[in-house]
Amino acid sequence: MLATRAPLAVCAVRRDGASSGSPPRRTPAAGASRRIPGSITRVRFGGDRGSVAAELALALPAVVLVIVLGVSALGAASRQVALQDASADAARLLGRGESSGAAAGVVSRAVPGAAAASSRAGDLVCVTASVDVSIGAVITVPLHASSCALDGGR
Repeated sequence: MLATRAPLAVCAVRRDGASSGSPPRRTPAAGASRRIPGSITRVRFGGDRGSVAAELALALPAVVLVIVLGVSALGAASRQVALQDASADAARLLGRGESSGAAAGVVSRAVPGAAAASSRAGDLVCVTASVDVSIGAVITVPLHASSCALDGGR
């Protein structure tokens, strides 16, 4: 059988001299923070007021830059796809016997500012299209696309 101990009586004298069964309450001085036993106290130098706004002001330009570069890279990727399609169309036109001016016009209408060059190799006619795309306002990336078709129009 477990032995139980009788509870100890706690008796304290309050500031007014009267006794009570609980320890006296201490009120913290004005401006002092209440310390919880076992907790880590933090020294405040001017408080945390405004720190979220300062962190946002530092991080916002970086977030905007990443978004602008991402959107520009997606635009460059779509121009690459359009350039590839236009070079395939131009190669098919040349394969059917159309003029190289008509093929260059197809490329320039599909991708503004693009240039096209054609070449013949055996029974194939190939078109290489290229354009410079700017990502953001600082970075310029050259894009190239080539496509070949059977030269059946001769």
